[in-house]
Formats: sequence, structure tokens, C-alpha cells
Amino acid sequence: MKRRNKVNAEFSMSSLTDIIFLLLIFFMLTSSMIQINVDLPVSDSTTVAPTDLVVMMTKDGKLTFNGKRSSWKTLEKRIAKEVHYGGNKPNATVNIVSENGVPWERVHRVIKIAAGLKLKAIIATKPRG
Repeated sequence: MKRRNKVNAEFSMSSLTDIIFLLLIFFMLTSSMIQINVDLPVSDSTTVAPTDLVVMMTKDGKLTFNGKRSSWKTLEKRIAKEVHYGGNKPNATVNIVSENGVPWERVHRVIKIAAGLKLKAIIATKPRG
């Protein structure tokens, strides 16, 4: 019997893919845990709305769409683009998260944008109590 003493020059990628997969999971979980606390209006409503399209407004004038800073000029285009690529157009709902003290004109402006795109708009509130 003859023995072959060849050196195997292959590199195992299985451990590297495990590490990359774990890092991906870590960043996905930590990015979704970021929350911004705003004082919402109070309501008796118990409707649970989908959070696919979230427009958030604060008293100091900041406007965000799906967690990313936005401006009034680009808001309608960004919502339309998200609906187009999201694929859930019949059930798409714009969830308006408006801090107490935001002028009603700003909330109404977002409602008009949603209506122009033939989308439903819901104003987020917190329960009484």
C-alpha cells in the first residue's frame, strides 16, 4: 500500500459564512430596536394599523418617513416609490405619527398626499388611561 501525503490547500468557508450570518442578524435586530418617543394624542380607538409607511412629525418641525429624515418636497415621491416597490398597494396605509402640538395643517398635508396616491391614512394615538 502506498500512502499519499498531499497537502490540502483548500480553505473552509463555512465558518466565515456563519460569522457573516450572525453579524447580519445582529445588525437587523439592533436597527429595528431604535425607538423615538413622542407624546401622541390620546384616543379611545383600538384599531391596530400596519406600519409599512410611517410619517413622523415633531413639534420642532422634523419630518421623517420610515425612520429616515425627509422634507416636504420629497415626501410624496418617497411614499409613491415605497408603495410601488413594496407590492402591497391595495392594503397600503400611511401611518401618521404626530406629536402633540404639531399644527393640524401639517397632519392634513400628509392626509392629502395619501389621498392623492389613493392610500389610506391613519393618525397614531395612544390609549386613554
